[in-house]
Amino acid sequence: MAKKGKKPKKTEKATIKKVSRKARIQEKEGPKEIAKRIRKMSEEIVKQIEKEQNPRFVTKQRGRGNVEFEEDKGIITLGNKSTTRSFLNIAHTKKFLQTMLVTSKTYDYLLHNKTASIREIYYELKHNIEGTKENTFDDQRESDSCIVDLEHSVDTIREKLNVHANPKGTLYGDITLVDRAHNNDKFNCLKLGRGGWSIMSRIEPNEIEIKQVNAKYVLVIETSAMYERLIEENFAKENKAILVGTGGQAARGTRRLIHRLHYEKKLPVYAFTDGDPYGWYIYSVVKQGSMALAAHSHFLACPEAKYIGMTMEDIKTYGLENVTEQMKPGDIKRAKEMQQYAWFKNKPWQQELKTAMNLKIRIEQQALANKSLEFVAKEYLPKKIKNKEFLP
Repeated sequence: MAKKGKKPKKTEKATIKKVSRKARIQEKEGPKEIAKRIRKMSEEIVKQIEKEQNPRFVTKQRGRGNVEFEEDKGIITLGNKSTTRSFLNIAHTKKFLQTMLVTSKTYDYLLHNKTASIREIYYELKHNIEGTKENTFDDQRESDSCIVDLEHSVDTIREKLNVHANPKGTLYGDITLVDRAHNNDKFNCLKLGRGGWSIMSRIEPNEIEIKQVNAKYVLVIETSAMYERLIEENFAKENKAILVGTGGQAARGTRRLIHRLHYEKKLPVYAFTDGDPYGWYIYSVVKQGSMALAAHSHFLACPEAKYIGMTMEDIKTYGLENVTEQMKPGDIKRAKEMQQYAWFKNKPWQQELKTAMNLKIRIEQQALANKSLEFVAKEYLPKKIKNKEFLP
């Protein structure tokens, strides 16, 4: 993987400004601006056809070979390599057709203020091509891939194409939101029951306004069980925290909301996951972004996020030796891969991964219940946050 830049020497404020600049510009772009870019791209293709040229569609090349870690910004980004699909190349013909169908449909959504899930757009466009037994799409993965190509081609995110995935993630705490896209409904996430608010896929400022926040920080929690435990123990109220439950890997809408809370409300972000390679990678996706969505890290990542548990040191510190789990071959393989990622090259994370592989153990968030159910909320998290016991 390519590596770019030198170790950061800028202040946190300067870094925040640099990373969020592009996001602020994109936030201001409405459906009309996106539609204009789609129309311009489409008109170029029509001109090529009128000139009896081979019509072409250009998008960004995806994959690790075009992914970079920009250390000065602290985020994963997509490089400048592009790929071209031409209609008269038999290997590209079907993909070209599929992309044009998706392009036309999203343009229609934008013009008529309609939104659709990625599952709906697949079914809406799936049909037999007239005069043949050929389907436009055989699998949703084909239409999903076209949506990503279109995102990169017109430099936007799918949510701004009025396309979204199924929502995943929950929000709890003293935060007041206004649903601008639904009758300007105003609600506080402390008053929606113990489950909090189900985070939507489309979380842009023109749709969801963050009206008011009474909190010191955002706590991102990997497992639903731990999220529920902290609510039951009144952690959010007693510690003035905003709780975000990811239920595993954080979905795009959840990552976008965390990003907004950090940049718009200047709230520190702390991640609390299982002590294993998969939990640690969940943290890194919140912090640096992901390779799959490298083009949108400026929109989703929080480079100043800190990790507060679980760690190998916790096992000894809190006497949890009897409640560890054995690492499986897949865990060890994942840890070895992560050691090679540029964003895990710092000394603390290299040592953490090495220790985990040497001991061949992992530790879950729920293992803290071995001390007591309330231990995590009353002692573990408050102590770590107060003493700034973080991993970078």
